[in-house]
Amino acid sequence: MYSVLTNISQAMLFLLLIFGLIAANKASKLIFSPTEMELHRRARKLRFWTILPSILAAGSIAADALLAAISPPVFWMDRLLLRTPLALLALALLWLMAWPRLRMLIQRTQSQRELAPDMPRRRHATDTALVAPYKWLALTAAILIYFVLSPPVPFLMVEIAIPLTTMLFVGSLLWMHQSSRNAAAAASDAVAVYRPWSRRVRITGAAAVACAVLSVPLLIAMDTSRHPGSLSMMAGKPDYGMIREPNGKLVKAAPAGHAHHSLPVVSATLKSDEIGVPVTALSGPQEGTPDRSFTLTAKKASVALSSGKMVDVWTYNGQLPGPEIRVRKGDLVEVTLYNEDIEDGATLHWHGLDVPNAEDGVAGATQDAVMPGGSHTYRFIAEQVGTFWYHSHQHSKEAVEKGLFGALIVEPAKADLQSDHDIVVLTHVWEGAGTAVGSYDTLQRMQIGAGERVKLRFIQTDNWVRRSYTLSGTPFKVTAIDGVDLNEPELLENADLILTTGGRYDVEFIMPAAPVYLSVDGNRERGILMSADGSGDAPKTIRPASVFDPTHYGKEAPTPFDASSDFDRAFTMILDNRLAFFNGVPALYDTINGKVFPDTPMYMVKEGELIKTTIYNRSAVDHPMHLHGHHMLVLSRNGEPVTGSPWWSDTLDVLSGEVYEVAYLANNPGVWMDHCHNLQHAAAGMTMHLMYEGVTSPFQIGVETHNHPE
Repeated sequence: MYSVLTNISQAMLFLLLIFGLIAANKASKLIFSPTEMELHRRARKLRFWTILPSILAAGSIAADALLAAISPPVFWMDRLLLRTPLALLALALLWLMAWPRLRMLIQRTQSQRELAPDMPRRRHATDTALVAPYKWLALTAAILIYFVLSPPVPFLMVEIAIPLTTMLFVGSLLWMHQSSRNAAAAASDAVAVYRPWSRRVRITGAAAVACAVLSVPLLIAMDTSRHPGSLSMMAGKPDYGMIREPNGKLVKAAPAGHAHHSLPVVSATLKSDEIGVPVTALSGPQEGTPDRSFTLTAKKASVALSSGKMVDVWTYNGQLPGPEIRVRKGDLVEVTLYNEDIEDGATLHWHGLDVPNAEDGVAGATQDAVMPGGSHTYRFIAEQVGTFWYHSHQHSKEAVEKGLFGALIVEPAKADLQSDHDIVVLTHVWEGAGTAVGSYDTLQRMQIGAGERVKLRFIQTDNWVRRSYTLSGTPFKVTAIDGVDLNEPELLENADLILTTGGRYDVEFIMPAAPVYLSVDGNRERGILMSADGSGDAPKTIRPASVFDPTHYGKEAPTPFDASSDFDRAFTMILDNRLAFFNGVPALYDTINGKVFPDTPMYMVKEGELIKTTIYNRSAVDHPMHLHGHHMLVLSRNGEPVTGSPWWSDTLDVLSGEVYEVAYLANNPGVWMDHCHNLQHAAAGMTMHLMYEGVTSPFQIGVETHNHPE
């Protein structure tokens, strides 16, 4: 409903601008009527151009009012407190000033003589109170469109005051100009002579002057938005959120005593007690023989899919996807990354696995990118059981699209209740070849005997795709979300499982005697067909009866904290679209709290604090928000508490118009990225950081450093 009402309101405002300009033009040209008859005809037609824009403005106001009735204030405060009053003021001027004078003009020209309008009628046709409200309406529509493109949320007075001051200034000029035309109409009939080329030259000149004036702040903003050659990932504006006072109340936190967090550069050679702990010190065990060792080499290759199609990709070890890393809980894992020929560099980020900060694999935040000929070794203890994946976090949009990723599976320390078949379903779109499950872009057939236990691990790697998985032919359970087991999951049948970018589901079932088909996006030729003899065909129709909803699934279980806990710190995250500059390029960008990186906030926390974040998505598209190094407990969605099994997530899909309350324990010190995993959004500035007090980073990003995490 949010998207529908938003689209209606915005469409009406764009139409209001178009028709408002037409109405203003027609009102201005009343004076050019050669006869009273023509003046009468034009005045009558102007009634239509009064009513139509009014309907559009009223429709936009009504849509915003309806939105206010069903949504939290964050979604409508700028509309009802700013846009609605401006629209109502324009309508008031139109109907209280212009409309009565328009009716009077129609009455005064009822004789419809074939004579040129006399001086009283010329003055009436140029009456400031008749013509100026139409110009004010068009100006108001332009300002309303500006606030649509650049919503001032969170509310900042300067972002409101500057456009409103500009509007009043331009409106005053228009009013004075119309007053001078009215005075000229009384002095001479020359003003009534229509000189189209002269008028067009004046309008063009005025537009050129306006563009020249407006270009100055735009060029300044463009220049100041350009990223320097090197930039600290700690250069953002600290946000300390709301903290809990001894009396239990949450109040705005003061930044006193935290100035060291904004240091632009931190030298790794300085002692930690002088500047804080560098992220390089927050590493996994550096001594001891690893339980599992892996070597991954990033290199370009041409790889064949199951159909025989060849795709030119970036790979780990020449495989597509990269080699599956499978370890057990408690293992000391060592992975050495070599870069053979990826000119842009590469890293290894362990998506969803909460490793120590130095092992997180984010170029420019926790390490330097591994350039061709270089290497980097990661060491960590696998402390979580579940389904995860790894990918490069250097130029991550391009790297993931081209293939620098693979599955990461952590099994229980003991092999109790192991599945007979543990199948990774890793989906990806390959350029020029379409969607594939692993390396299969055709139907994959598997032989599985009746009564055998099957686990499917869904991993969704695609950029800006919400992918559908449907299991036909058997009841099943969703046993884990984002690597965390669900408590007492219930049987589902013909349920559609929707996964966002970076998300994971684990599904388990007992193989029946009849075939079972896993379809991807409802496709009969792209999925996995399981049967006793490994043959057969996919079902002709795939019709899921419902969509899986994790908010009310499974049974309740104890958690370390819940919605009733006393949180030490609370943050508000507002996802939106707005006209902005990113590295000198103007466009409509996806923003966090109204900003793009590096101006997005840094959420400042202390180790041991219990954190609550409320996420609002005001934008037109979904944003899968991925917090590194932590799992968030989902408390509520759209004001409705999560019931059933606790739902933990590291990649939360926040749809347009949705509100989530999440909580986590700040128990993994470091500098952690928090970004949209629609990676083109992240690459265009929709990224921020979770920053622990006393932690610093010696790494930088920028063209001079080769580090480009997104």
